[in-house]
Amino acid sequence: MKKKRKSSANVKLAPPVLVARWRFYFVGVVMAALMLALVVQLARVQVVSGTDRGADFLRQAGEDRTFRSEVLPGYRGIISDRNGEPLAVSTPLVSVYLDPQVVSSDYPRLPQLAKAAGMKLGDLKNKLERYSSHSYMSLKPRLPPEYADRIKALGIPGIFYETEYRRFYPSAEVSAQLLGFTNFTDQGQEAIELAYDNWLRGEPGSKTVLKDEKGNVIREVGITHAASPGNNLDLSIDLRLQYMAYRELKAAVAKNNASAGSVVVLDAHSGEVLALVNQPSFNPNDRSELDGEAVRNRAVVDQLEPGSTIKPFSIMAAMEAGVADTNSIIDTSPGYVHVGGKTFLDPVNYGKMDLTKIITKSSQVGTTKLALKTGPEAIRDMYYRVGFGQAPGTGFPGESVGQLPNHRRWPSVTLANYAFGYGFTASVLQLAQAYSVIANEGVKKPVSLLRVDETPRGQQVIASDIAREMKKMLATVTQKGGTGARAQLAHYNTAGKSGTAHLIGETGYADDKYRSLFAGFAPFDNPRIVVVAVISEPKTGKYYGGEVAAPVFGRVTESALRLLEVPPESNPNTEQMAQLGGGQ
Repeated sequence: MKKKRKSSANVKLAPPVLVARWRFYFVGVVMAALMLALVVQLARVQVVSGTDRGADFLRQAGEDRTFRSEVLPGYRGIISDRNGEPLAVSTPLVSVYLDPQVVSSDYPRLPQLAKAAGMKLGDLKNKLERYSSHSYMSLKPRLPPEYADRIKALGIPGIFYETEYRRFYPSAEVSAQLLGFTNFTDQGQEAIELAYDNWLRGEPGSKTVLKDEKGNVIREVGITHAASPGNNLDLSIDLRLQYMAYRELKAAVAKNNASAGSVVVLDAHSGEVLALVNQPSFNPNDRSELDGEAVRNRAVVDQLEPGSTIKPFSIMAAMEAGVADTNSIIDTSPGYVHVGGKTFLDPVNYGKMDLTKIITKSSQVGTTKLALKTGPEAIRDMYYRVGFGQAPGTGFPGESVGQLPNHRRWPSVTLANYAFGYGFTASVLQLAQAYSVIANEGVKKPVSLLRVDETPRGQQVIASDIAREMKKMLATVTQKGGTGARAQLAHYNTAGKSGTAHLIGETGYADDKYRSLFAGFAPFDNPRIVVVAVISEPKTGKYYGGEVAAPVFGRVTESALRLLEVPPESNPNTEQMAQLGGGQ
């Protein structure tokens, strides 16, 4: 049976609940206070300065996320020769990086990027996949700006660019050991680059840029600190002479199948080094196969026994000591002399000889007899005064001082060796400086690898009359019958001395290893340049300095004087050029 639904008219409603008016106002006030507190907090955070984690803090945090400081490299100073020809310059390069999170391996414009970067598409994809979890990847390091501009022109987001500088050496291997090189941060590592690093190095600056969340530069805000370029450096080298000397030395080393060689060309008036070359050499622009032997500047840092090139100085010591003069006669018969259990020989028995002939023929016997009369102190003092046993003072890293012993006791055989170039060591540069003293009639000039604007006065270290007499003696060496006839020139008179030194082997001096030397100057009347040529270990059968090194001296000196526009002289020995003497 269905129940009857009650009529709505019979339903009674509950009485309404009355809310106190104060409660309504209370809730309203609370809500208003909360809104006011929120407004105050927002104002404190976003408007009011000076509060903890307030507007300044948030503003700085925002700037830290969008503003970046980037380095402005300061380029390294230029190294030039004496005429302003660049020897070392810093060229701008651009390294390209990208964000693999933005430019991924499936990026639609990847083929265009690969082409612009000079990469194979497959190689680029593989690299991006390897760096897919990173936010930084090197795309192309150290590109020339024009190649980097090709990538920039694509306008692909997520790619960044950094400008840096790379050192470039226009003369390459010709001046390699003199200039040295820099590392990847453009800091000097060898030679002049190292010696003058603080002078050449630039000071980097900084700039502020605005970047988005992907690291893309939106705009440059401004320069925070301007970069300062390094100072330029002018060397004493004449690049024309440097190229010429290097060409002649390289050809001579190859012709004689030698292991090494050096040539130094010195300005006789100023002491400036006009050319300084070595073999073997290297290309500082490509150091992929760098050989430590080739990096060494042999002419400055290597020590060698100068052999017979030292005889003029031991004979001048005898002249100073009053042991002999230009009229003195030394009897060298029978062509040898026994000293301390050792025999010193001349090629032939020259008999009675004056000082000039001893120099002309490079007589061991004559030199030995003079040395024994002179004594070690006078000879060593002469050597020291002309520059042996002390640094030339060029500032070149590792510059050789050489060894100039001052024995407490001087056995006669030691003194004899000392007098003709054994038992002490010197560098090629020191030998050139010593010969400049004779060329300048006894005045010693400081040696410089930097351009000298004012010719130094120098110091008188040998009496001028003795030095002039030695100049005349040395002039006979390059004439017919002298040991250095191959050093005579077609258009200039020369003077100099040949030398041949045994090299040290495993058990003492080797019988089959030699160093060939020639040191001299030209023109004779008013010497303009001093030239020293050294060829180490020639292996073609010829090894005397007059045979191997003298021709190098001749070719370098003749060409150098022409390049320096020195007027040619009247040479009475031109018809004797074909007369080629042997020599020590």
